[in-house]
Amino acid sequence: MNLYGRDFLKLLDYTPEEISYLVDLAATLKEKKKNGILHDELKGKNIALIFEKTSTRTRCSFEVAASDLGMGSTYLNPTDSQIGKKESIADTARVLSSMYDGIEYRGFEQEIVETLAKYSTVPVWNGLTNEFHPTQMLADLLTIKEHFGKLNGIHLVYMGDARYNTGNSLMVVCAKMGMHFTAVSNKKYFPEKELVETCLDIAKKTGAIIDFCEDPIEGTKGADVIYTDIWVSMGEPDSVWEERIKDLEPYRVTMDIMNNAGDKCVFMHCLPSFHDLNTGIGKEIKEKYGLNEMEVTDEVFESDRSIVFKEAENRMHTIKAVMYATLKKSE
Repeated sequence: MNLYGRDFLKLLDYTPEEISYLVDLAATLKEKKKNGILHDELKGKNIALIFEKTSTRTRCSFEVAASDLGMGSTYLNPTDSQIGKKESIADTARVLSSMYDGIEYRGFEQEIVETLAKYSTVPVWNGLTNEFHPTQMLADLLTIKEHFGKLNGIHLVYMGDARYNTGNSLMVVCAKMGMHFTAVSNKKYFPEKELVETCLDIAKKTGAIIDFCEDPIEGTKGADVIYTDIWVSMGEPDSVWEERIKDLEPYRVTMDIMNNAGDKCVFMHCLPSFHDLNTGIGKEIKEKYGLNEMEVTDEVFESDRSIVFKEAENRMHTIKAVMYATLKKSE
C-alpha cells in the first residue's frame, strides 16, 4: 500500500482497503510506542499545524505523533496565521509548502482544506472541518477493532445532531467498512440527502446498512456502539442552545438506553463532553436551563461501558499513521 504524497481530506477519497491499512498501521505504531521501540523514521521533516478552531486532542495528537516520528512542528493558532485575512488560502498553501513537509488544517468549511491541498506541494491533512472529521474516524475504527476484534458488521448508533462533521463522517466510514450505521435523532438533524445517497451507493458495494430512526428505543436496540457528540458545535452562536436542548434532550445517552442496546454495547464520544457541571459551559447551561448533564449522563460516561479515553488516546496513534503513510517514501 503506497500512500506517499497523498492528502487526507475526507474518507470518501479513500478505499476500504486504504482505510484498513491506516488502522492496521496505527496499531503497529501503537505497539512500538507501548514497547519503547523508537520509530523516528521521519527525522529532519517539519510540519505546520493550522488551528482556526482550537482543540486539546487534535493538537496534542499531532505534536506528540510528530515528535515520536522525529519531526518538528509549528503550531499556528487563530491569531498566528494570516490565512484568509491578509493572505489568501492559495498563497498560504504555497508559502507553507515551500517550508514544511506537511500541513494540518483544523477549522471551518471543507472548501478551505480542499483549497489548501490544491495549491500545496506537500500533503495536507484535515484535523476537522464543519463537514468532515476523518482523523477522528480512524481513531474510532481502531478503538472498535481493539474492543470487538472486527469492524465488518458492527452496528454503530449515532445519537444527536448528525448533520455535521462527526455524524457525516461516521456515516461515511460505516458505509466504507461494511458496518451498520443508524442515526437516531429528530429527523431535522439527519445528514444531508446528497451525502446519504452517496453513502447508500457505497453501501451497495460493501454490504453496509445505513438507516435512520426517530425513536431512541427502537433505534438503539441491539447496537454494538452508541456514539454521541455535544449538541452545539464550535463556532455556532449561543442562541441555538435552547432549540437544541428542546429537540435533542430525548436523545441523551442514558443507562436505560445502553441497557436497551444490550450488555455488549459500549459508549463512545469524540470529546469534549458535557456530562457533569465541571466545565464553564456546563455551569452556564445549568444556570440557564437547569440541566446537570447534556448529551450523555455522567453515569454512562464514567461507567465500565465507556471507552472514550481509549478512543481519545487512539487519536494520536492514528494521526501518526496518517503522517507516516503520507510522508514516508516506500523503499
